[in-house]
Amino acid sequence: MRTHRDPQTLADAPSVLDRMARILAARGIDEATVEALPNEAAAHSPEEALSAGMPPRYRDAVAEHPQVLAWARQVAAQAVAPSTGARRQVTTGPSLLLAGVTGAGKTHEAYGAVRVLVQAGIGVRWRATTAADLYAELRPSADTDAERVLAAHSRVPLLILDDLGAAKSSEFVEEQTYRLINRRYNHMLPTLITSNLPIKDLRTCLGDRVTSRLAQMTTRVSFEPVDRRRLQRAA
Repeated sequence: MRTHRDPQTLADAPSVLDRMARILAARGIDEATVEALPNEAAAHSPEEALSAGMPPRYRDAVAEHPQVLAWARQVAAQAVAPSTGARRQVTTGPSLLLAGVTGAGKTHEAYGAVRVLVQAGIGVRWRATTAADLYAELRPSADTDAERVLAAHSRVPLLILDDLGAAKSSEFVEEQTYRLINRRYNHMLPTLITSNLPIKDLRTCLGDRVTSRLAQMTTRVSFEPVDRRRLQRAA
């Protein structure tokens, strides 16, 4: 899975056009004389824009788990419009820890949950990454501003953090995970976390500070111990 370096913004096309019209009017430019430019926001529905920002594997993902659907309803209920008449946006809300064996459908459900929000008419700025990819970006490098990367993932209104606990345990992994989870915990930002590990094993590799916050900020969603990928290949 690739890491989304920029938050996926589902823009409200009419508001963009209104702002452009006001700018042109302020500058004394007749809007009718301006050559029309392709408007991608108008050409695509919010759901189409969402699919375009997802990895191809999950573009058709649909959430079906009752607890995941309940989470989406809670997040939608807490969405707030930034101004009168604007679309409500994801702000704060609960988080989920999707736990189960490899191939159980956890990541599929996480992407599907974002789709539920969009279909409900909620604006969503989101990012998705695997824990391993995030740690790779956070390691010191001349080409990467690690603090900026961490801040982007810490502050985005909705984060999918896939395969937590899959990376080899180390002080670096524990520290960076703590910084990320603690910021999202403090600001009550909805986070969808997937993991193949039981909570006791997560504690071993990530430490008490991380697992204590996860225990409070997330609802655990357990998946059947079935590898659906293998079943699909065998069918």
